[in-house]
Amino acid sequence: MDFILYEVNGAVGTITINREKALNALNSQVLDELNATLDAVDLNTVRCLILTGAGEKSFVAGADIGEMSTLTKAEGEAFGKKGNDVFRKLETFPIPVIAAVNGFALGGGCEISMSCDIRICSENAMFGQPEVGLGITPGFGGTQRLARLVGAGMAKQMIYTARNIKADEAYRIGLVNQIVKAEVNEAGEVTVSAKDALMAAANKMAEGIAKQAPIAVRASKKAINDGLQVNMDEAIVIEEKLFGSCFETEDQKAGMGNFLEKDKEKKLKVVPFKNC
Repeated sequence: MDFILYEVNGAVGTITINREKALNALNSQVLDELNATLDAVDLNTVRCLILTGAGEKSFVAGADIGEMSTLTKAEGEAFGKKGNDVFRKLETFPIPVIAAVNGFALGGGCEISMSCDIRICSENAMFGQPEVGLGITPGFGGTQRLARLVGAGMAKQMIYTARNIKADEAYRIGLVNQIVKAEVNEAGEVTVSAKDALMAAANKMAEGIAKQAPIAVRASKKAINDGLQVNMDEAIVIEEKLFGSCFETEDQKAGMGNFLEKDKEKKLKVVPFKNC
């Protein structure tokens, strides 16, 4: 792998797009390597993924304009399909994926973050879909996922104006779940950089997810994703089936057994009130 780093710590895997000199821009090779990395994740041991970009300046600054500038219609459509196929794999990946967004998340960078389950960002993050300024539309799912996340009106405004938004506005409109700030001492000196604080927060969240029953977490992700594609009557049937699929599993037996045992211990410790 030239542009993708992958490491595993316990039950958490971290994928880093490592093309820092190009602000981690997505070209065909990056997309191919990301696709291969996802295929190589050991789902028997890894329970949550973190996706981030190398360096302090950029998560992913977008798709590679140098590569796109000479594409024909057919090649442009094929490049869009390549990106969409990888992003859809990420979106439907069996385990949760957290986007840890540092710096620029523009165009394809905003789009890949939206393919993740949860987005947390540093205070210097910048989101946007600037494609119309380049004479194209968002091509890796931006017209679809942005509207689903922040509403059609806000999505149209961001896309039509090609305006970038800062972390606080992204949080306000619901594009990100959490903003993480650098740690500063009383003298105003940075003791923990924004990127380091971001990754610590992402790992803490990922480890919290990894501690939960893995079958239930995977079923919950599938229920949410699949249910959003259909009407409510069909969606609750999807939920019922996935709910039922959890029963008779070791996770369900252990989880409920532990709860009942703790509840029993609590009741034994209760001293009944007696009137004097």
